[in-house]
Amino acid sequence: MMAQAALNPTPLTLRVRAIETLAPRLKQLSLASADGTALPPAPPGSHLTLVLPLEGGRTRSYSIVSPTEERDAYRLIVRRGERPRGGSAYIHHHLAVGDIVASTVPNSQFSLHSLARKHLLIGGGVGVTPLLSFLHELRGQGRPFELHQMCRAEEADAFRRLLSPFAGDDIHLHIGRAGLDLGAILGRQPLGAHLYGCGPEPLMAAVQAAAAAVGWPAAALHQESFGSGGGAPFTVRLARSGRDVAIGEDETLLDALEAAGAHPPALCRGGACGECLTVVLEGEPDHRDHFLSGDERASGRLIMPCVSRAKTDWLTLDL
Repeated sequence: MMAQAALNPTPLTLRVRAIETLAPRLKQLSLASADGTALPPAPPGSHLTLVLPLEGGRTRSYSIVSPTEERDAYRLIVRRGERPRGGSAYIHHHLAVGDIVASTVPNSQFSLHSLARKHLLIGGGVGVTPLLSFLHELRGQGRPFELHQMCRAEEADAFRRLLSPFAGDDIHLHIGRAGLDLGAILGRQPLGAHLYGCGPEPLMAAVQAAAAAVGWPAAALHQESFGSGGGAPFTVRLARSGRDVAIGEDETLLDALEAAGAHPPALCRGGACGECLTVVLEGEPDHRDHFLSGDERASGRLIMPCVSRAKTDWLTLDL
């Protein structure tokens, strides 16, 4: 899923080449170099961070779904969120073919393990996006894998079309989570397999719990989440300025900080890269990232504001 200061000093200039509606809330963008030159390669699992004319924070990151060898354009799939002034709403309602968009070069914090005996991919909703780039690589190289993708009933046809180029017995589309036995799926994988998950935080937490229950080693688990899942509102005090920032129940801490004019560096916005790591001076974080170690979480001194929240009514941050 970064602040202006964290942008690559030589950002790309891209032109919107095509926009395709996949479902009422899903659009696919094709972004080509504005000057027609070949684009930098995007390894599987890469994000592209776009600079958008939004209030507060102006950057949003999206997974690249096109294969690495496709250098004429990057393809992204964007789900329209609930926030009327968010990045996805801007893309759905305002971005048009021919528009120019500034961007970082592709950045990957979520990659395939080269020595894995098998690759198990589990996605929820638009969490399929980095997994699509993995599928290009895995199918193209004939490497063993298994995909389980969940979607809403009303978007099933769109997901079938997205997965149809990779059709096979190792591709499984599930309508919701009903009947999905994560324990059985994880338990039947061979030793040396690696798991890659991307989706809403509740699904990723369930995958983590199921993996732990059947004895998967932590080093074989790789996850990205999108969105924090929301939670009770809380307030953050910025120690350096003394300002207080209210965090609503349906907004991320990072979004609220950016809207208030505080810009901690950020990149993936999914709790995986560590770029937005921030020091906590007071209060207890509610950790929802996939970056901090168990000891770092237990200390309560660090937080990833892109996905994490607070267990207390207040947090004081070193910002």
